[in-house]
Amino acid sequence: MPLRRLAVFTVALLLAGCAAQVPPVQVTRFHLGQPLARGDVAVEPRNPTEANSLEFRNWAEAVSAELARLGFRLAPGVARSELVAVIDVTRAFRSEMGGGSPVSVGIGGGGFGGNVGIGGGVSFPIGKAKSRDLVMTELSVQLKRRSEGTVIWEGRARSEARAGTPYAEPSATVRRLAAALFDDFPGESGRTVTVK
Repeated sequence: MPLRRLAVFTVALLLAGCAAQVPPVQVTRFHLGQPLARGDVAVEPRNPTEANSLEFRNWAEAVSAELARLGFRLAPGVARSELVAVIDVTRAFRSEMGGGSPVSVGIGGGGFGGNVGIGGGVSFPIGKAKSRDLVMTELSVQLKRRSEGTVIWEGRARSEARAGTPYAEPSATVRRLAAALFDDFPGESGRTVTVK
């Protein structure tokens, strides 16, 4: 029985460790404070030259899925929709210095005589401090009225993850950002919240 409890505890600890590694998402939203009618909406890129790119199609699918979940009807083109969701994704890279060099060597000495002990030690780092490349991804979405171009809702979601991890992969990251951005839609205007 104690061995089984230990196994369950170990699995729970591992799952908690995996969950803790998911980077948080910072979300900021702005709106007019009025109810938003769920109408027809088309999704387009901020930069029109990206409209046919594979990247934009992945981003548009993530945003479209969230809008559909909220009750918006997806329209195939701007001319047929009441609303336009203009999306933009930016990715930036930066290096973060680690907490010191990867290896330390200690030198110590000690002596004893009778009941008295003496000891000491010195350590110094070997090698350079490790740097980690971090990827910052930001998704911004504006909902505009097609007729006059008025922005009725706007939001930004951003997250930072270590390069080379699943949390830095562009498509999966944008899906996670879109889910966080449209969570509790329309959200509190002008406030930045952290979604984990």
